[in-house]
Amino acid sequence: MMPSFAIYAAAALAEIAGCFAFWAWFRLDKPAWWLAPGLVSLALFAWLLTLVESEAAGRAYAAYGGIYIVASLLWLWLAEGSRPDRWDIAGGIICLAGAAIIIAAPR
Repeated sequence: MMPSFAIYAAAALAEIAGCFAFWAWFRLDKPAWWLAPGLVSLALFAWLLTLVESEAAGRAYAAYGGIYIVASLLWLWLAEGSRPDRWDIAGGIICLAGAAIIIAAPR
């Protein structure tokens, strides 16, 4: 189970970084070259998800969703300087619990 969480965490970082590159170009007026590392990061994200031990892609993606939400809240705090509030934290915990159930369920 731990390798899956590590892959999910790396995938989340790659996805968020890639999406943020597009956000920065479109919303923060960063130069167009920001799109190049964003595309590479998004490709890395997709590749990383293929490494998760799962018999079904949909299950791997569903579990990833919870990890992504928590990683996004960490990004909000660490990269954007906006501290998550108690509702963000509560929602993140619930999502992480759901991801853990999907990943660890006996099958």
